[in-house]
Amino acid sequence: MLNSADQNEILRRRTFAIISHPDAGKTTLTEKLLLYGGAIHVAGAVKSNKIRKTATSDWMEIEKQRGISVATSVMGFDYDGYHINILDTPGHQDFAEDTFRTLTAVDSAIVVIDSAKGVEAQTRRLMEVCRMRKTPVMVFMNKMDREGKDPFDLMDEAEKELGIHCTPVTWANGQGLKFESVFALDNRPAGLSPKLQEDLEMIDGVYPEFDREAYLRGELAPVFYGSAYKTVGVQELLDFFVKNAPSPRPVDAEERTVDPMEDKFTAFCFKIHANMDPNHRSCIAFFKICSGKFLRNTYYKHVRKDQQMRFAAPTCFMAQKKETVDEAFAGDIVGLPDTGNFKIGDTLTSGEQLHFRGLPSFSPEMFKYIENADPMKQKQLDKGISQLMDEGVAQLFVSQLNGRKIIGTVGQLQFEVIQYRLEHEYQAKCRWEPLQMYKACWIESDDEAELETFKKRKAQYMATDKDGRDVFMADSGYVLSMAQQDYKHITFHFTSEF
Repeated sequence: MLNSADQNEILRRRTFAIISHPDAGKTTLTEKLLLYGGAIHVAGAVKSNKIRKTATSDWMEIEKQRGISVATSVMGFDYDGYHINILDTPGHQDFAEDTFRTLTAVDSAIVVIDSAKGVEAQTRRLMEVCRMRKTPVMVFMNKMDREGKDPFDLMDEAEKELGIHCTPVTWANGQGLKFESVFALDNRPAGLSPKLQEDLEMIDGVYPEFDREAYLRGELAPVFYGSAYKTVGVQELLDFFVKNAPSPRPVDAEERTVDPMEDKFTAFCFKIHANMDPNHRSCIAFFKICSGKFLRNTYYKHVRKDQQMRFAAPTCFMAQKKETVDEAFAGDIVGLPDTGNFKIGDTLTSGEQLHFRGLPSFSPEMFKYIENADPMKQKQLDKGISQLMDEGVAQLFVSQLNGRKIIGTVGQLQFEVIQYRLEHEYQAKCRWEPLQMYKACWIESDDEAELETFKKRKAQYMATDKDGRDVFMADSGYVLSMAQQDYKHITFHFTSEF
């Protein structure tokens, strides 16, 4: 086990994601938390998709233009004796895969709900991932300064739609134009209006007291009301969060359960980002430390490559600003410069053979051929495609029929982001050509002869992914179901992890 000083460092870590539907106010809440932590001194105002002072966590150029988050940002700061790592995730559904993988790297989550709109589709989907992983969740009912749903109705909706028991920790004094403040239910001010007194009696009669153990098991969500934009209710959330949210938790590897307090270092890569610094064309691999202590310039084992590697310039982040760190602990996120050594899901250890799973790529739902629009820039285009695909938000397939490159995504916005980033970060222009495709699935079989027959018969539908694995690209649901019916010994996988 680690010495007591290092164990205390781990115990004061709070690593969490903020998740929501687009426009629920997630990025604004992130900023206000950073303000309380002294990590920034002026908040960016994100209003009607025009960013006046750019929000700290939205640092990619396209995010500044569109006023939305399309990449996960990592930010660390100290507050009240705790070290907090926030992962601000993209809310847009086209980037749900990035968010899904981010949720594997956190110990808890805060769900932001727009009090006027209630629980929306993307929040429901992300909450399913939290429930599956038993991730403890807190709920922030945002935008109480606007006319919206009744606070009781919001809680009922959250319980029903998110599939979790809720209990309020703070309550709003008024709503919309009458919204004044929030107060903690365990410290109620004197002289409340009869309406509020009535609310409180109902709360006492209906909702259980906060039970930290039930929260840590992922069964109970404490609920907070407020307005991130007006900075009301944010400090109450933060103070409660640092005292009650879990420190780093054990993580299941394929081989065994890894305890954060072990002296053996282990970490896994959950994200790769190209061009953190456009001047240097550098990629950064984001690693979540699962156990032990990471030290700069120390050799660690890259499990997939079976190689020893050391890192002279590991970094921690405050959005785009990064600084070199000499040490980091379980719960921390470190950025390691990447020249093509890492893939999402890779493991680093002190020497042990360990594999962390649960970071799949999903079968895309939209496909387009990508073509070079400037013959003089083929090299730049190839490099751009390669680095952007390593980030894991889109996938590259090469058709075995004609050798053309196909990009698969889960949404239209990703094509726009790829085109924009190729042009602005790699000075390469691409054009898209439509491709009618239903599903891409990875195939494998113990019956070599049947697999070869299938690949020959379906040659026009066959492709390889960037790791050279066979992918069957069915142009309709009928073609896919017939293939599954006719070839009983072939397994069709809809995620890349198998």
